[in-house]
Amino acid sequence: MKPSLWQLFQIFFRVGAFTFGGGYAMVPIIQKELVDRAHLMSNEDFLDTLAVCQSLPGAIAVNVSTYAGYQIAGKKGAAACVLGTVSPSFFAILIIAQFYQQIRNMAFMQQFFLGVRPAIVALLIVSLMKLYPSVPKNPFSYAISAITLILLHLLGLHPIPIIIGCMVSGYISERIKEGKTV
Repeated sequence: MKPSLWQLFQIFFRVGAFTFGGGYAMVPIIQKELVDRAHLMSNEDFLDTLAVCQSLPGAIAVNVSTYAGYQIAGKKGAAACVLGTVSPSFFAILIIAQFYQQIRNMAFMQQFFLGVRPAIVALLIVSLMKLYPSVPKNPFSYAISAITLILLHLLGLHPIPIIIGCMVSGYISERIKEGKTV
């Protein structure tokens, strides 16, 4: 059953309200909400959404929200999801801005963020473990993964040209498999 725009807004509002650490920390929560809880997308669809959104400019959480909302309920769905995602942060920033000078050096705030960081890493690892079964297990996929890790981690290259290179490689690989010229 197709969810209402209000339901989509609520899902993404929860994601935006209870996720700390930026866009990539939101990805596993969005996956949990859309795939596991609401059953609005399959793991494969979510992985495809994530792949598309990583290749686009902008914040990954906003891109995923927009794209997923569009897939689920069109333009209005995209708007509902984006508003849900950014509203909590928007209002929190407005409030924090009013009191920033008073709270910026408080020890409990520093300790709060020190405690949240490891949890974000764990969330990303769990998301990776859930998405891994949807990745094709073939020499091409393993090669792309290995080359990407080397280029990102060991050589420190920027992700954008790597993502573009992977997209082109995937396109060429599929064309060759289909027996078509590139």
